Amino acid sequence: MKRVFLFLLTNIAIMLVLTVVSSLLGIPSWLNENGINYGALLAFSAVFGFGGSFISLLLSKFMAKRMVGARVIEAASTPVERWLVQTVTHLANQSGIGMPEVAIWDSASPNAFATGARRDKALVAVSTGLLQRMDRDEIEAVLAHEISHIANGDMVTLALLQGVLNTFVIFLARIVGYFVDRAMRGSDERGGVGIGFYVTTIVAQIFFGVIASVIVMWFSRQREFRADAGSARLAGSGKMIAALERLKQASQPEPMPEALAAFGISAGEPTGLRRLFMSHPSLDDRIARLRGQPTA
Repeated sequence: MKRVFLFLLTNIAIMLVLTVVSSLLGIPSWLNENGINYGALLAFSAVFGFGGSFISLLLSKFMAKRMVGARVIEAASTPVERWLVQTVTHLANQSGIGMPEVAIWDSASPNAFATGARRDKALVAVSTGLLQRMDRDEIEAVLAHEISHIANGDMVTLALLQGVLNTFVIFLARIVGYFVDRAMRGSDERGGVGIGFYVTTIVAQIFFGVIASVIVMWFSRQREFRADAGSARLAGSGKMIAALERLKQASQPEPMPEALAAFGISAGEPTGLRRLFMSHPSLDDRIARLRGQPTA
C-alpha cells in the first residue's frame, strides 16, 4: 500500500511540475473555438510525454536504491566486496565507460540491475542471492551484462522511446476524445468539450497505452539480447550461458519492483500472450541466441 501511495504521489508531483513548465514555456491551449490546434496539442503532448519519462530517468538511481534498499559500496570491507568492485572496474574500463557505483541489496533471489541517466554516472547493483548462488565466473558474466546495458546507453534509449510513445498516446487519445465528443453533442456545438471527451480520452489513452507497452517491451527484449552478446564479448559466451542456466534453476524468483523489472538480469519466464508484455525474453531463447541457434 505504501509503494502504491508513493507511486501516485510521485506521478501527481510530476504532473504539477509539467503543468507549470508548459505554462512557463508559453504553450497555448490546444483547444479553441475553431477546434483543435494540432501544433499546440503536439507540444502539450510532448511536454507531458517526454517530461515524465526523463524525470523518471533522472531520478532512476535514487529511486532504485530506495526501492530495493541497496547499499552502495563506499569502501570495500570484505573479500567479496573487493572482488566485486575490482571486476566492475575492469569491465567498465574494457567498455570505455566511467566507473559506476556498485551496490548490494538483500534478496534471496539471484538478480542484478543497472540504471542511471549517464553512461559515466551509472549504478550496478547485485542481490545477496546472486552472490551466494553463483560462482565468480557466472557473477562476472552477469556484471558484464549490466555493464553492456550502460555502455549501450539502454536506459536513455528506453526513456526516449517511452517519451515518443507517451507523446503519441496523449496526442491521439485527445483527438479521438474530441471527435467522439463532437459526434455525441452534435455538429452545431462550438467551443469546449463535454463529458464524452473525458470518458473517451481515458478509454483511448488506456487502449493506445497498451499498444505502446507492447512496443516498449519488444524493444526491452531486444536490449537483453544485445546485453547478453555484450557479456559474451567481455566475459565469454560460456560464462554467460552458465549464468543463464543458473538462473533457470532458481525456483520462483522474487519479483523485482515494477519500476526496475526491465533493468534486472531476469524477470521470470513468459508464456502465451504474456510474452508480449514481458521485459525479458525467455531464458531458453537467450541461451539459444548465445549458442547461435534459432529462437522462438
